[in-house]
Amino acid sequence: MLFEAYGRSVFKDQRALSFDFVPPKLVHREAQLRKLALLFRPVVESNFSQSVVLTGPVGTGKSATSKRFCLDLREHAEKKAKAIDFVVVNCRQRNSEAAALLQIVSHFQPRFPDRGFSIAEMLEILRKDLEKRHVHLIVVLDEADVLIRRAGSDLTYKLLRFGEEKAEGRALISVILVSQKNVLEMLDPAVVSSFKRTNLVEFPRYNAQELRDIIVQRAALALKDGMLDAEAIDLMADIAAEFGDARFAIELLEKAGMLADEEAQLRMTVEHVRAAKAEAYSVVTESKLAGLTKHQQLALIGIARAVKGRAYATTGEVEKAYAVACEEHEEKPRAHTAFWSCLRELDALGLIDAKKSGAKISGRTQFITIRDLPAAVMEEKILALLAEGAPSA
Repeated sequence: MLFEAYGRSVFKDQRALSFDFVPPKLVHREAQLRKLALLFRPVVESNFSQSVVLTGPVGTGKSATSKRFCLDLREHAEKKAKAIDFVVVNCRQRNSEAAALLQIVSHFQPRFPDRGFSIAEMLEILRKDLEKRHVHLIVVLDEADVLIRRAGSDLTYKLLRFGEEKAEGRALISVILVSQKNVLEMLDPAVVSSFKRTNLVEFPRYNAQELRDIIVQRAALALKDGMLDAEAIDLMADIAAEFGDARFAIELLEKAGMLADEEAQLRMTVEHVRAAKAEAYSVVTESKLAGLTKHQQLALIGIARAVKGRAYATTGEVEKAYAVACEEHEEKPRAHTAFWSCLRELDALGLIDAKKSGAKISGRTQFITIRDLPAAVMEEKILALLAEGAPSA
């Protein structure tokens, strides 16, 4: 009865929203994949080894790109009758040389004991496995900066030199370092010399349109048809664009879907998105709200009312709702210029988001939204604060 109580769900495959999920095609990372393909072509065609660094801020697709590339490269190599395999080591979880190397060795020997072997012994066991299987292994050290900062660059050096050595004319290992920082600056000079500095693949932050495309792709994989409002997609993309973070966008999509399920709704709306962000940040802006002037609070009431059930409202709609809120609380509305300044202050505090209108709308019209809380919750919190006592004007 516990699970039946929730009835139908907006999800058809929630696994597609997992951070570990690798979609069949990566959106807006084609250039990075092409560069990797060019760099690794000699690995397949000429039995060379390769070393590459993937760098960029969190949520910019580095890990997903490395996995997608390795899967595609392995498939391409099979068509060329070449054996290529890969192993991904999360260096935040495996942050010692022994722990990281143990995961690599365990890729071929799942029951390999977790203690009792030195680094040198494990490297020799790995060599024998690769020679016996006639396979070239790509080692992906994800969040490599954590391992290097904690344990130094000795293991990285050993893997790179391992890749330089050949068995029967074949290089055995290539290395991909994935990091938010350019780890070349953290490595010992001897290790850096094994890298080509041009083998650096950069991952810039996603913009709002790119994040929208990612949300649409993941929604098609994870949700049933017709379960997501277009305005909800736009709002999620705009929220995540503040950080350029695809992981945050996907997290919002999943949480909004779970909230829709919790309410037995068969469609995800902008209010589910706002609630999802509020949960993602857990402590939203109560201290900021309490520190606002009365007219700033009244302006937020107007904004909350204007955007309720919608992603955005125009400044004109917001100003009218603000005037009504002022009348209800026996305050004279501020003049237009002062109200405009009030909106800028709320935007600077991160309580609202204001973006310019399209070219077809004249004047200084902007579109205003609330991102951190459902509109009704924002209004309730401010009304409660006003009931407690009048803040300064």
